[in-house]
Amino acid sequence: MLETQNIWEKIQNIQKSCEMALKEGAFAVPVALGRDVFVLDSKLHPPKVGFSRKEGQARMLHDLASIELQAMELGLRTLIEFPEAPEEFREQLFAVTVSEGQHLRLCLEGIEDLGFSWGHWPVHCALWDAVSSEDSLLDRILIVHRYLEGSGLDAGDHLIRRLEGVEGAGTPLKIMKQINFEEIGHVDFGSTWYREICRRNRIDAQNDFPERMETLRYKLPKRMEKINHDLRKKAGFTAEELRHCEIFRDSFLPKQQQQGFAL
Repeated sequence: MLETQNIWEKIQNIQKSCEMALKEGAFAVPVALGRDVFVLDSKLHPPKVGFSRKEGQARMLHDLASIELQAMELGLRTLIEFPEAPEEFREQLFAVTVSEGQHLRLCLEGIEDLGFSWGHWPVHCALWDAVSSEDSLLDRILIVHRYLEGSGLDAGDHLIRRLEGVEGAGTPLKIMKQINFEEIGHVDFGSTWYREICRRNRIDAQNDFPERMETLRYKLPKRMEKINHDLRKKAGFTAEELRHCEIFRDSFLPKQQQQGFAL
């Protein structure tokens, strides 16, 4: 599935691929993902137009589709690369991965409803590039489910509030609300298992969280969205973890915008 290029075939095959990973163990993870669209560094993507135009709404769903596609592929990658992970973790990750495929389908259908198609704009693979075969299971859970998907909650809520102020944005707004609501559970999956894996390895999760974030800093894409405390608390973040998320985000901002959170 990872090497498959056609996006609809990827969605169709994701459940079977996950079942194979669960039953048969690890198989090869390709160096590069299969794509049927142009892949380009996000810094080089064409400028966006506002949500008042259908093009802007479709572009937003297209960007989200690329993210959901990578989230689906990362779920399968974790199943492949960590056959020794707890069985319950792997079964729950299976469900999360299939759910990401459902989110991807929603986005693709929404793009078409707006009169555009998958591939109208370039995509990136920054989420996939944030992980590596050298990750530990705790690294992978933190990177994918707590950092990347946690940041997705922040960005998703911001997009929802923007869309709510746009007349005629009913379809993308409905899609965004459904996805962001269900992503809370995906992030909570990461929060729960992060602490459980720490417990099984006799690691203090509260101390490990900021230390691991800092160790992985060079791998993590910069995220500038304001931290949404309410959604992240629902997704299993503690007040102390949220404080460290604020500090981590703050470190990416220009000095004049930094809030000066103290350790």
